[in-house]
Amino acid sequence: MAKPRVHEIASELGVDSKVALAKLKELGEFVKSPSSTIEPPVARKLRAALEAEGAAKPADAAPKPAAKPAAPAAKPG
Repeated sequence: MAKPRVHEIASELGVDSKVALAKLKELGEFVKSPSSTIEPPVARKLRAALEAEGAAKPADAAPKPAAKPAAPAAKPG
């Protein structure tokens, strides 16, 4: 299993990376930045802590906005 990055877990749970970093600090984990990787057991602890706190939104409750089709390029001339 690959090590997830803090920002990946935060976006998966619908919280800001700063919230995830603060929660990791509360849990006693040393993480420098949102791009830091964490071990899978630490990722599970983070998910559980954020969900228990109620800070996390379920992934299906906050769907990503649909991509807009690209506008046709204007022809010069």
